Amino acid sequence: MPHLTSTEIAGRIEDLYGAPLADLEAHVQDQPPGMLSALLGMHADLALAERSIDFHRDHLARLIHPERQIGRHEVPHLLDGSRRLAEAVAVRDVQAKSVLAVLQSLAPVPAPASPTVSPPVPAPPLPAQNTAPSR
Repeated sequence: MPHLTSTEIAGRIEDLYGAPLADLEAHVQDQPPGMLSALLGMHADLALAERSIDFHRDHLARLIHPERQIGRHEVPHLLDGSRRLAEAVAVRDVQAKSVLAVLQSLAPVPAPASPTVSPPVPAPPLPAQNTAPSR
């Protein structure tokens, strides 16, 4: 499966539901949990993992800056930062794979059809009236 970013996933969710992500997020606030809320949650987790990757990558880049000495004290920080970066990448990959699989299994929401006017239902026949004089 291709690697998709949270931005691409957001676009697919918007295409699937035919509305901007912000509108969809507002809509699910008043609804019971369902597929849309699950997709939005998965998207949020994916976006968080991407931010975590950026943070840990930048942190490691600062630690290994060419003008900086790496001493004994920095080694545990480098190892911890590397581990955290690897975890964030793993979370991102799992989230992206899961949400993509779910999105591929769903069809877009059909556009609301214009209301069609159905012919009126005929009234039931009236009971036959007896024209014979009663005694």
